[in-house]
Amino acid sequence: MEILGVIKEIKEVETIKSKAGKEYKKVLFILSNNDGYNGEEKIYAFEIFGEDKVDNFVKYNKQGDNVEVSFNIDTNEYNGKYYIKLSAWRVFKKIEGQEEQVQDDSFDNNNDDLPF
Repeated sequence: MEILGVIKEIKEVETIKSKAGKEYKKVLFILSNNDGYNGEEKIYAFEIFGEDKVDNFVKYNKQGDNVEVSFNIDTNEYNGKYYIKLSAWRVFKKIEGQEEQVQDDSFDNNNDDLPF
């Protein structure tokens, strides 16, 4: 799936541990657009996993950038609860009719050892 919008906020980079004890880098960023009812603002929270992917995202993106985000919707079950996340796997800056590739890394969505 793809969506256009403006980066509203980039959260601090986190380091998390999987069930197996492996460490991962993760960053959450907030995207907003006016795709809501009657043009109201909609916000979306996307996650990016992996050291190289997180480093590239933080290096090339900032609050206020117009971007196109390619993402997957993932659902995980943990202890009888279901968690839904939007996993971004490509982010393009949108520059007035031009497309500048900022990040073109596919994510390994096989995170079976994550705690959720």
